[in-house]
Amino acid sequence: MENGNKLGAFQIESRSRSRPLWQLVMVAAIAAGVQFGWALQLSLLTPYVQLLGIPHAWSSFVWLCGPISGLIVQPVVGYYSDRCTSRFGRRRPFIFGGAIFVAIAVFLIGYAADIGVATGDNAGKKTKPRAVAIFVVGFWILDVANNMLQGPCRALLADLSGSDSSRIRTGNSMFAFFMAVGNILGYAAGSYTDLYKIAPFTKTEACDVYCANLKTCFFISIALLLSVTILALISVGEDVYENEDGHKEETRSFAVFRDMFGALKELSRPMWILLLVTCLNWVAWFPFFLFDTDWMGKEVFGGEPGDKMYNMGVHAGALGLLLNSVVLGGTSLVLEPLARGLGGVKRVWGMVNIILAVCLSMTVLVTKYAEHHRRFELVDGGESAMKPSNAVVGGALSVFAVLGIPLSVTFSIPFALASTFSNDSTVGQGLSLGVLNMAIVIPQMFVSVLAGPWDELFGGGNLPAFVMGSMAAAISGLLAFTILPSPPSDFAIGTGGAMH
Repeated sequence: MENGNKLGAFQIESRSRSRPLWQLVMVAAIAAGVQFGWALQLSLLTPYVQLLGIPHAWSSFVWLCGPISGLIVQPVVGYYSDRCTSRFGRRRPFIFGGAIFVAIAVFLIGYAADIGVATGDNAGKKTKPRAVAIFVVGFWILDVANNMLQGPCRALLADLSGSDSSRIRTGNSMFAFFMAVGNILGYAAGSYTDLYKIAPFTKTEACDVYCANLKTCFFISIALLLSVTILALISVGEDVYENEDGHKEETRSFAVFRDMFGALKELSRPMWILLLVTCLNWVAWFPFFLFDTDWMGKEVFGGEPGDKMYNMGVHAGALGLLLNSVVLGGTSLVLEPLARGLGGVKRVWGMVNIILAVCLSMTVLVTKYAEHHRRFELVDGGESAMKPSNAVVGGALSVFAVLGIPLSVTFSIPFALASTFSNDSTVGQGLSLGVLNMAIVIPQMFVSVLAGPWDELFGGGNLPAFVMGSMAAAISGLLAFTILPSPPSDFAIGTGGAMH
């Protein structure tokens, strides 16, 4: 493969004339619908899992589907969408199929409790096995479908940009912008406690207020995603691709994995170092992605899954994620001049990894301060935690907000560096980004398997995993400062990337 210009026997032309800007905007807007659903996953689903009866120590295993689908589905979909000869285009059939599967998955997740009780679960028992099974199936379908959507959307943006590199960067910037929009809308919806009132039928005997709010959020997610997807697919056409002989050609099974693992032998030393730094960076991030709102409900607000104080903490955590997205979006706009002012992207990445390490360490201080100043009241003859002080809540929300700074770098610099380093090797950019995705999802699998048992080993709660993440971030920052090669001085930072 020569820098991604030729894939097998298929003719992939690099057109000199790009499409109008409005078409890139239409396709990039799909990211808002996708990210709205991801925001709901990150802010609300771990608590929901525990409400269905899955213990905290095992809830992280449910999240294994994201890394596994990212490891398998994205490369496979990307590989075969490059070679798709459908009359509807290469990317659009995969995008449409992904949107439909997202809608199905979200319905299963939202109605898991109702379907479970209707098929034999006891609504009064803590563990609802049928509801858990339905939820897990829906959750895996959702992650697979999201991966079906995101890869072809980014590829379609590149197709529409032709050979104009500045237009490619513009398309990526718009994609990142709409990701931030989706995050903000999703976290805002997750933080609103009375959203279910606009759809009162969502509250049932099997589905309490928290569950009904989640269900309503997912209905909004379906409507948003299908609207922007259908509008984009109708208004933006694609060219039909054929092989060099003008005929469809059947590709061999598992060729994508053969090509990807073959590419590992051709990686340059800078690329291997980038993979190491990225891997440690995601070991740092993923515990917080898994348990951020659970940390707010348990450690900061002093609640237990299902009670009033825990639910208040979860919604406060959703507000924190909203602040995080606002900071992320603002930082992304100034990232390139910031890198120039601070002496390059490797220095910026090193600095923000230190910020990440400090913020994850601060969760320990916020938790200890919250415990020390915890107030209790008598409720039904027993003690119940009261809402923490404004100082405690403000400290926790500040951690969420400041983390938006390193997150903006995590979503941009590694992908930009991978594209740059691939120019100095025989590995094409497509495969380089696929290999980089492996350095993102493998740490997620590692954390998903070990985070829950690791927390239980040290007495439960979320702090042990956060401390492990802090150490990984510090090491990642040190490696970025010392051994990560600098890109060429004329390198322009692009934007892009995703949380699965």
